[in-house]
Amino acid sequence: MQPLLSNIKVLDLSRVLAGPWASQILADLGADVIKVERPGRGDDTRSWGPPFLKDEDGEDTADGAYFVATNRGKRSITLDLQTAEGQELVRTLCRDADVVLENYKVGTLARLGLDYESLSEVNPRLVYCSVTGFGQTGPRAAEPAYDFLIQAMGGLMSVTGERDDKPGGGPQKVGVPIVDLSTGVYAALGIVAALLRRTQTGRGEYVDVAMLDVQVGLLANQAMNFLLGNRVPRRTGTAHPNIQPQRTFACADGDIIIVVGNDAQFVTLCDVIGRPELARDERFATNGRRVRNQAELDPILDEILASQPRAHWLAKLKDAGVPAGSINSVAEVFEDEQVVHRGMLRHLPHPAAGLVPQVMTPLRFGGADLRVDRAPPLLGEHTHEVLAELGLSDARIEDYRARKII
Repeated sequence: MQPLLSNIKVLDLSRVLAGPWASQILADLGADVIKVERPGRGDDTRSWGPPFLKDEDGEDTADGAYFVATNRGKRSITLDLQTAEGQELVRTLCRDADVVLENYKVGTLARLGLDYESLSEVNPRLVYCSVTGFGQTGPRAAEPAYDFLIQAMGGLMSVTGERDDKPGGGPQKVGVPIVDLSTGVYAALGIVAALLRRTQTGRGEYVDVAMLDVQVGLLANQAMNFLLGNRVPRRTGTAHPNIQPQRTFACADGDIIIVVGNDAQFVTLCDVIGRPELARDERFATNGRRVRNQAELDPILDEILASQPRAHWLAKLKDAGVPAGSINSVAEVFEDEQVVHRGMLRHLPHPAAGLVPQVMTPLRFGGADLRVDRAPPLLGEHTHEVLAELGLSDARIEDYRARKII
C-alpha cells in the first residue's frame, strides 16, 4: 500500500524542532523531504548533546539525540543560502516541489529572494509554510523565541506545577518541548489542508504558524475557565481544575494516578475503597460539588489509599473499570505491553550506527502504509544524489563543493 503523501515533495529549510517535527510527520506519511542544512555545520540540534548517536564501534557520532528524534525519513543536502548559487539551487528545487517549510526570522528569506512571493512566481502551486515564535505580523514579529520562553509567555507555566503553599510549589515547564512539538503538528496540519485545497484551486497557499498562537490555543479549558469564570487559573499540582477526584495519590509504597471522569465512576471508586456512603454524601454527589468541596474530599481519600500498596489498589481499580495507573519512567514506558504491541519503538538501518532507535508516529491507517525505512540522515548525505536529480553534472557538483556552496 502506498503512503498517503508518496506523491509530495517537501523542501525543508527549517532547523531545530518545530519545523523539523512538522517535516518528519510529512516524511512518515510518505513525502519526499529534502532537508537543507548549512555546509559543515548543519542543523543546530546535531550538536545538542550528550547523548550523541554512537557508531558501530561505540564512539560518539556528530549527531545529538535532539536531531535523531526529529529528522527521520529525510534526505539531507547542504547549501549555503547566502550565496547566489545556493539561492538559485533552492529556486530550481522549488520548480517541482509541492511544499517549502521554513523557520527563519521574519524578513530573512525575503532578503534572499526565497520568500513565498518570490518562489510562488517560480511555482504557483507551491504551499509555503513559515514557522516562527510570534508570527509574520505584530509588534513582536521580529523577535526570536524558544519553547521555554513561549511556555512562560503563553500562560502554560502559570498553570503547571505545585501550588505555591506546598513543598516544591512554583511554576514549572512541561518536561518535553510541548510548544515546539504542538507547533510542528499544527504546521503539518496546515500544510496538508493547503495541499487539499490546491486540488480544488490548482494554486498554492501561504501558511503562517506562530508558537505563541499555538500555546494560547493550547490553554483550552484553562482559557475558558478564565473567560467564563472570571478568575485567573492557578497551579494545582496534579489535581484537575474541573474534574475530581483526578490527581496523584500516595499509596503505602508509592504514587498512583486515579482519573475519575464522571459521577458513575466516582460511585464505583467509593465501592472499591469500601466507602460507598461517600457517593451519597451531599458534598460529593456530583462532580461540581466535588470540585467545590475538594479540600474536604482529599484527606478522606488520601488516608484510605495510603493504607495499601500500589499493586493492591491498581488491581482493584482495574477490575472495577476505574481509570488508574502507575507513574512510569521513560524506561518503563518502552516496556509497557501496550506500547510494545503498537510498535512505537523501532530500529532503522543507519550508515554509521548500524541501527538507530526511533519513536514512531502515532498515526495508523487501515488502507495506507507509513514510510519508516529511512533513518535520520548524515549531514549532506544526499547532496550529490539530489543535485544529480536536478541534472547537474558530477563536475559541477564537485565545483560547488570545492567553493563551499554545498
